[in-house]
Amino acid sequence: MHWNRVSLVGVGLLGGSLGLALKRRRLARTVVGYVRRAASVAECRKAGAVDLATRDLAAAVAGADLVVLSTPIAQMRPLVERLLPSIKPGAVVTDVGSVKGSLVAELEGQVARSGAHFVGSHPMAGAEKTGVSAARVDLFVNAVCVVTPTRGTHRPALQRVEALWKSVGARVVRLSPGLHDELVSRTSHLPHVVAAELANFVLRPRQPKAQPTLCANGFRDTTRIASGSPEMWRDIALANRKNLSGALGEFIAELREFQRLLRRGDAEGLSAFFIQAKRRRDSWSGKLGSPSPE
Repeated sequence: MHWNRVSLVGVGLLGGSLGLALKRRRLARTVVGYVRRAASVAECRKAGAVDLATRDLAAAVAGADLVVLSTPIAQMRPLVERLLPSIKPGAVVTDVGSVKGSLVAELEGQVARSGAHFVGSHPMAGAEKTGVSAARVDLFVNAVCVVTPTRGTHRPALQRVEALWKSVGARVVRLSPGLHDELVSRTSHLPHVVAAELANFVLRPRQPKAQPTLCANGFRDTTRIASGSPEMWRDIALANRKNLSGALGEFIAELREFQRLLRRGDAEGLSAFFIQAKRRRDSWSGKLGSPSPE
């Protein structure tokens, strides 16, 4: 898959990594990045993620074959409203958002009316670090990328978006927007809430002063993703609040059952809990290899 001109609307970790991959693999003649801050122009240039960085949204998307929305979810719809008058007919628009239901419903028809084609996608390859300085040329290699077509999706555009992610090393999976949001509420969004609450609980000021000293590798590994962008995760939680709330309810119920085992001193029940968790995790890890960071 080769593109003549790609516009990255937002050049952070994901947008910057896609730009690096497109350039390294020579998959695009020109990669243009839209950024909000003047300082980001120099950062993009230093990282080598784009051929041109600009704060002019219309200029960034003009003539682009492909536009990739790589901003926090809440910013995407207003940006699309601004860029559509400048987009060329037939262009493909996709995104890297972690919630698909509301986004696809909002953008698919809106983009289609402009003569372009929207296809939702979600490369599951994030990290706790943000910004173009954290971008990696191999970020998408072996990562799962979900594409979320609907009945109204333009099939040639869908094929091009799938080819895009495959061309930078990702493994593409098709899911409906609704099923995607249900599944990631458990595998991505819930773990982030748990990591954030663990960090809040253990490191709160009223804990004993020695508490942080005893936070070793287990705590560090479990809470790594709590260092992610608060703005991004606020938007994700709100956009997928129904599914996330349901997942939290089930998770809390499971924790209460574990608490009951503790209170009863049920050694057999506790052993079964840990044995089951180890078996399930080891089986999953053995089938999939090392999980993509997110």
